Amino acid sequence: MLKRLTFLCAALLAVSACSHNSPDNGTASPSQPASARTSAPTALASAAKPATAATAAASSTAVVPASASTTTVAPKPSAPATPFVDDGKWVEGKNYFTIEPAQPTGIPDKIVVTEAFSYACPACNAFHTSADQLARSLPSNAVMTYLPVSFRPDENFPLFQRAYFAAKALGVADKTYNAMFDAVWKTGELASDDLTTGRPKPQSAWTTLDDVAKFYAKYGVDPKEFVAVANSFSINTQMKRADDMVKVYGVEGTPTIIVNGKYRFTPGDAGGYAQSIELAKWLVSKEAAGK
Repeated sequence: MLKRLTFLCAALLAVSACSHNSPDNGTASPSQPASARTSAPTALASAAKPATAATAAASSTAVVPASASTTTVAPKPSAPATPFVDDGKWVEGKNYFTIEPAQPTGIPDKIVVTEAFSYACPACNAFHTSADQLARSLPSNAVMTYLPVSFRPDENFPLFQRAYFAAKALGVADKTYNAMFDAVWKTGELASDDLTTGRPKPQSAWTTLDDVAKFYAKYGVDPKEFVAVANSFSINTQMKRADDMVKVYGVEGTPTIIVNGKYRFTPGDAGGYAQSIELAKWLVSKEAAGK
């Protein structure tokens, strides 16, 4: 899997991914852009394997429905539903993969499209405008949610997972979603990378929870309250549940799209960002048709 992801990141920058497979310490070479990094500590290698039916079944009792660990996007006009047509374009096992067993979403009246992501993932930053486009293009029977991951502690992913859940608890996750990516990858105020070199900063210079609290203060959140909520038992529990979901879904890198707890794919699997939107909508129509 590592060889496949590395090839995709190096050859197809438009479909790059942040993986939690690694042969090294997670530091990019000087000539490698941040968006092409796919390494992670070898201690995490066991978590990178897709969940089998046996492991998923064993874990499912500890995993809450997706809605409990993710959040829907802001209300939007609904696009018309697309009739399901299987013309052979999308191939199971190549373009998308079935999650066994399928996981409950917690939203029984909607088809749930979930993006596994991290604000600190350069590939997620490149993809998030496409994710926005996908959310806007979903029909009324579907909804977009987000699942923050933590499997790259060498790139500060756990901090941003904690920040997401704290922002959600305080009611500002939706309206600050794009601004958080900008703070990490445009202004650099929350960056764990040196944006001029594309290399990780020394850990002593990483973004802290206090830095994130100052960011959310611009959106009316009291910094002390943010830190208290972020460090609460509730947020710790949500983070553990999110990590369980990542394993059950078989997420090996970010961004990954999960459709209704049943299918998953990456932009690389789909063939690009535009294709990811098309495939997600096709899987929504497939679910709606009961196929």
